[in-house]
Amino acid sequence: MSVCVVLVAAGEGRRLGSDRPKAFVALGGRPLLAESLERLDRSDWIDSIVIVAPAGWEEPTILLAEELVASKVGAVVTGGATRAESVRAGLVEVAEDAVAIIVHDAARPLVDDAVLERVLGALAEGWAGVVPGLPVADTVKRVAEDVVTGTVDRADLVTVQTPQAFPAETLRAAYAGDLVGATDCASLVERAGGRIRIVEGDLRLLKVTTPDDLERIESWLS
Repeated sequence: MSVCVVLVAAGEGRRLGSDRPKAFVALGGRPLLAESLERLDRSDWIDSIVIVAPAGWEEPTILLAEELVASKVGAVVTGGATRAESVRAGLVEVAEDAVAIIVHDAARPLVDDAVLERVLGALAEGWAGVVPGLPVADTVKRVAEDVVTGTVDRADLVTVQTPQAFPAETLRAAYAGDLVGATDCASLVERAGGRIRIVEGDLRLLKVTTPDDLERIESWLS
């Protein structure tokens, strides 16, 4: 099946304290975006890529793709005010013949073929969406006005990551509706009644939010 990735790279990254968008902060001596883009472009699981770039950074994004010789990049589009709006903008450029769409955050740079195989393998079983997840390791408390009101049973809880995979028609339909309250792509598909499968995630798919996250991921690259 034809698989297209919408690579979301439009985040501001304010908590990084940088003068540039998160996708262009340095990771291992090059822009953060380069790591996930290069990995996805060389993956045999991926046929095409649409990059959602920060507003005003479309040209640097195109130049980066050219520098990496990322031949699967078919379009670079401008991101929206929210992640959901950015994904919607990217979906417009996905080819009509795409059978499956993967949405991945450039802020999780260490995507690899193993997790791509897991999400796409499960998607072929007929699910409305497949997302990687990890068990919740810490105890979770329910709190009201700084007072603990209960302890949440974590046995059935997972934290989810990207890449998230969906049948193309299912994801397009989900994003044709109201985006209010969407925390990730799967939440919109769930809202429309779709059943989502969880597969094993990867601890190395850490999301870059703070400078410490960058340092940790850089240590994994070396």
